[in-house]
Amino acid sequence: MKKNVQKTNRREFVKVTSAAALGAAAVPYFPWTQSAFANRSANDRPRIGCIGVGSMGTGDAREHARFGDIVAVCDVDSRHAEAAKNDENIGKGTADAYGDYRKVLDRADVDVVSIVTPDHWHVKIALEALAAGKHVFCQKPLSLTVEENQLIRRACDRYKNLVFFIGTQQRSQRDQFLRAINMVHKGLLGPIKKVTVGINGSPTGGPFPVETPPEHLDWNAWLGPAPLVDYRERRCHYEFRWWYEYSGGKFTDWGAHHVDIAQWALNENSLGTGPIEFDGTDSKHPVEYVDGYPVVDDCYNTSHDFAIQCKFASGVEMVIDSRSDNGVLFEGEKGRIFVNRSKVTGRPIEENWDEGQFGDEDLVNLYKGKPFEGHKANFYRCIAEGGFPVSDVYSHLQVMNTCHLAAIAARLGRKIKWDPRAEKIIGDDQAASFLARDPREGFEYLKT
Repeated sequence: MKKNVQKTNRREFVKVTSAAALGAAAVPYFPWTQSAFANRSANDRPRIGCIGVGSMGTGDAREHARFGDIVAVCDVDSRHAEAAKNDENIGKGTADAYGDYRKVLDRADVDVVSIVTPDHWHVKIALEALAAGKHVFCQKPLSLTVEENQLIRRACDRYKNLVFFIGTQQRSQRDQFLRAINMVHKGLLGPIKKVTVGINGSPTGGPFPVETPPEHLDWNAWLGPAPLVDYRERRCHYEFRWWYEYSGGKFTDWGAHHVDIAQWALNENSLGTGPIEFDGTDSKHPVEYVDGYPVVDDCYNTSHDFAIQCKFASGVEMVIDSRSDNGVLFEGEKGRIFVNRSKVTGRPIEENWDEGQFGDEDLVNLYKGKPFEGHKANFYRCIAEGGFPVSDVYSHLQVMNTCHLAAIAARLGRKIKWDPRAEKIIGDDQAASFLARDPREGFEYLKT
């Protein structure tokens, strides 16, 4: 009981102090990253549990630690957990280290959880985190299937008082992606006719040998909801991305970033929107496929060469391909621009067509009424103040529908038609069978 009271007090304190700072500050928002906030006493800062602390998880944990105190770390690889516990920028030697994420969720003193596991674990852990009353940061891509999108949407509808934030950090790149999106939203390129989303192809590799799992890794727990298979080193940790059993290859790896930018700019990322047709006939995989499944289990199996033609009801065409430069190309009736993480180019940029039309007010609009600032700063601001984060779960789910459907079309090598309002594949039962996967016994989803 005492822990629950302390948790409530801490949350209320953060809300009150941030509101006071907003009223008193000369600048239009409280500078969350200042040491004045970072050095508040432990009783006043949100307490954070980091689930998944490998390479990406370590980087995220260090950023979370700027805004709160990490009291728990968890990883099925004990080396990762111990390293994070003893990292001076994460656990500082005092955080508790676990191998079972449920021990983090069971803690009444944890306010926020960061989920940076392999993709096939994201939704299961997130559902349980919401039910446990935690604010959630989850790395992209959030989901493995369209059904998982629907499960997490229902849970977020139920737990509206909790902030759910996605690690799509491109949404906080002012001079590249936000400028490009603002230009499209303002109509400066004219009506958009075509968008090309370059996401590169997955690597190829294998066959990889069966090995004995290392002692520091709980392979059964790593697999979790996925089918039980022999351990191969290249199935695990970072390499999981190139196996459809755990991820979606580049469709979800880079697609979660660049398709997101494309659909945000097109205003095709709200419930019931998105493409209505996906043509996967121009796609190849590094191994043989039969009925949408690889015939071998010892090689990377996600597509390495593809150009998926997507059509919106508006008539706009979007091509998701592995052959174009990594980034997003918008082609309108008046002009075209290309944007990626390092640049935004094109005559409209060179001639400053957006002069006087891309200022603080525009950034606040893109940030859903919040001031433009660092990515995770927006997350913690929303926890303290309320409101909707810039990387919200609902628009991300619409993007993930697109990414998963592109992968299904590629796996089957044909066109599929999609009803974005009903969230159903039309007239293709085989393709529809890929919209969901049965989790392994003992790793079922929490019912919400």
